Amino acid sequence: MAAAALASVGPLAAESPRFVPWSTTDTPALALSDLGGRLHALADYHGQVLLINFWATWCEPCREEMASMQRLRERMSGQPVTLLTVNYGESRQKIGEFVRRLAFDLPVLLDPGQQAARAWKVRVLPTSFLVGPDGRARYTVVGELDWTGDEAVSAVRGLLR
Repeated sequence: MAAAALASVGPLAAESPRFVPWSTTDTPALALSDLGGRLHALADYHGQVLLINFWATWCEPCREEMASMQRLRERMSGQPVTLLTVNYGESRQKIGEFVRRLAFDLPVLLDPGQQAARAWKVRVLPTSFLVGPDGRARYTVVGELDWTGDEAVSAVRGLLR
């Protein structure tokens, strides 16, 4: 049964300890507003590979990971890949100041009550998820990752096929 689960998510799962295959059949809902008030729902990104990253301003590894996520977005420009960052329960004002100070330009979604984090079973920050073009969660990555490294780029490209 475990072998079948690994085979169903692609060849990367067997090779990579960082990209843990999504272990359930259901992908949690995601419908959160960004700093500007625009609602983002998982269904809005059907047909795209989606990187969802849960983070907080007080999380040093989260801050270090952000630059590599921005570089990944640039590297995948023109391809159906979207990155969304979900802030873990901080105020709109604090997040806005942080984003302006760092010139961070990825979409920042607000999860003030941490309902999305609970639904996605986030227990450590940063935690990221790769969702396939079919809207199904495929991989979980716990902890900081260089999103421009070969392993990460290979995981994203593998979901584009």
